Amino acid sequence: MRWKRLLFWATALVSLGADQLTKLWVTQNFKLSQPPQTWPILQNVFHFTYVTNEGAAFSLFQKSAWLPWLSAAVCLGLVGLAIWGPRLTQWEQAGYGFLLGGAAGNGIDRIFRSKVIDFLDFRLIQFPVFNIADISINIGLACLLFAAWKSGKKSARKSTKRL
Repeated sequence: MRWKRLLFWATALVSLGADQLTKLWVTQNFKLSQPPQTWPILQNVFHFTYVTNEGAAFSLFQKSAWLPWLSAAVCLGLVGLAIWGPRLTQWEQAGYGFLLGGAAGNGIDRIFRSKVIDFLDFRLIQFPVFNIADISINIGLACLLFAAWKSGKKSARKSTKRL
């Protein structure tokens, strides 16, 4: 039996697995403390810093009871799209797969821990601490933007040929 949308499922599983494994590593090797425990990889540039986030991106919506439900709804919607949705290009499959992996990774944290584990700390640009799920979501969005751009170029070429 051939898997429908294999790239979708592969990117979702790989990104979810990478997120959960790195968070497990962080929780087993760092203590959650104030100030946060940090391990410099490149001093004042990039550190592993164990913090938690009870809100959404950039700590928005702190301690919102609806965030776990939103994560679950997004995951269910993406699974539904993969199962019953229209034909997807490879870029769309990858994009939606990365979105599912990232949403599921942070959703698991929200549902079972009531907070998201973050640990990637780019200090050079003073960016908020984040995790692999956040990277997956951004990669997914980039893939979908590229797919839309590519589709737009293809449509423009077809309309030019008609003239």
